Amino acid sequence: MVISLIDVVGSAAAFLTTASFLPQAWLSFRTRDVSGVSLGMYSVFTAGVALWLAYGVLLDSWPMMIANTITLALAVMILGMKLAYGRSPAAKQGSGTQ
Repeated sequence: MVISLIDVVGSAAAFLTTASFLPQAWLSFRTRDVSGVSLGMYSVFTAGVALWLAYGVLLDSWPMMIANTITLALAVMILGMKLAYGRSPAAKQGSGTQ
């Protein structure tokens, strides 16, 4: 099996971008604090990652497919946490009984 320069560059890029996402994902999972996460931005980001995954599949680019599958799974989990736990502090204060 011959590994091309294109695969090496693609693999390095995929590894670095996915690895850079892991600390924030881990912090969000550990603390369940998603107050700093923008629902709109994460929705668009998640859709974009899904499209990058589709693009990788269409190109048959395994570095893109692997990295975007991992990133998409993490993004969907964080987006789900934002929907489940992510009410703003102001909204939480206003919802209490008086």
